[in-house]
Amino acid sequence: MNPTRANTPNAAAESSGVRERLLDAAYTEVVAGRWPRMRMADIAAEAGVSRQTLYNAFGTKEGLLQAVVVREADAFLDGVMELLTNHAGDPVQAVSQATHWTLASSRENPLLRAIITGDEKLLPVLTTRAEPLHVALGERIAAFLRRNWPELGERADAVAEVSLRLTLSYVLLPTEAGQAAERVRFAVHSMFTAEAG
Repeated sequence: MNPTRANTPNAAAESSGVRERLLDAAYTEVVAGRWPRMRMADIAAEAGVSRQTLYNAFGTKEGLLQAVVVREADAFLDGVMELLTNHAGDPVQAVSQATHWTLASSRENPLLRAIITGDEKLLPVLTTRAEPLHVALGERIAAFLRRNWPELGERADAVAEVSLRLTLSYVLLPTEAGQAAERVRFAVHSMFTAEAG
């Protein structure tokens, strides 16, 4: 038996566990409002790992923050996917329902609230430096659309991007969830019914 191969699953699990501890430690600092004052060394110590391990995993403090945001958004997206699946017969209505749920849920989310209302250095991870978030969520939504509605073809990427950008804009500048969901539904309906080309 190859000892390296035998140890690989344990090493992967340990690496995953370290990553989650670091993300948990960073999440706690953001929600508590201490993020701007925290150093990478402080976060590493809180997670019980070396500073070098933290840098190896996330590169920079902003990289760590972006990873925290993507993890939180992925959890939201699990709920979105469930709604989309439950409304598979009417994809436009499914997107509308998912938007409504996301907006209503985001208002109570401690991480989003801390980023939107906290230190001005936090907000760019949802705005001007939100590419990791858009890429991670957009790819997942587009893959779901292509799998369930193959007739969309290349429009699946556009539907995913537009619905994601609109929803995030409503998260940042809250409006009544039902009204926002209806507007997203209208935009997505136009894209679903447009001629492929």
